[in-house]
Amino acid sequence: MTTTAPQEAFLQAFHAEYPAVTAEAFGRGHAPDGRSSYAILCDRVVGSMRVLDLGCGDGLLLELLARSPGRQLAGVDLSSHSLALARRRPALSEAKLEEGRAQELPFADDSFDACVSHMALMLMSEIEQVAAEVARVLSPGGVLACVVGGGAVGGEAYERFLTLLRRTIEETPAERRIPALGDRRTRSREGLDEVLGPAGFAAVDWETIPIDLSGPVEQVWATVSSLYDLGPLDSATVERLRKAFFVEVRDMTTSDGVVPCAFKIHLATARLR
Repeated sequence: MTTTAPQEAFLQAFHAEYPAVTAEAFGRGHAPDGRSSYAILCDRVVGSMRVLDLGCGDGLLLELLARSPGRQLAGVDLSSHSLALARRRPALSEAKLEEGRAQELPFADDSFDACVSHMALMLMSEIEQVAAEVARVLSPGGVLACVVGGGAVGGEAYERFLTLLRRTIEETPAERRIPALGDRRTRSREGLDEVLGPAGFAAVDWETIPIDLSGPVEQVWATVSSLYDLGPLDSATVERLRKAFFVEVRDMTTSDGVVPCAFKIHLATARLR
């Protein structure tokens, strides 16, 4: 048993219950130019014909990538339940969708021109091994493009939710808290350079983009409450959190019932030397 077993077991259990949670939560969000975080990531690998999605989930990103004719697509994910949804997408009928770990990719050397990862790299442990595996399956000059979470935008609903959630977690017994997920170095340019450089990647290009998730309060709640931290909480605790959130955002709700909600993503891109 590896040291990552508790983290990976948690992720598998969570996605068995919520197999499309990331796409459902963030698929409707949009940057100032109108693109979703998924579309932004697709645009970073334009021209790449052999693309691997690392942590592909239910296949939303791969489906967008499949809009470019002739692409050879592959995805790998820990969750058999999420992959089952991906396999139902007609656009992915030719894609290679594999259940497995990013630390042990089930693909041959030099198999891809690009590797993408949406909100997944930041969850992975043994991150140096992940970097080495991505470098192995990429051809020289291949690109790694990732979206990682960047936190709340000040003064909006997501920030207020995180404050409420922290208080809730502090009052929660240890056995109802999630295990530590991922490696903090994936959350900064300097950290990613430290991880990716030894694997053969050039310096990371880094861009921070706000993503708007505003909407009616129930819709915003559905988005913010998709965080992993809520997974182990009992239903009564979640309901108390929901009621507190509704009260907390009442003063910022517009006259037409819209709750302003935004978070930041970091878009990291690095090319294999």
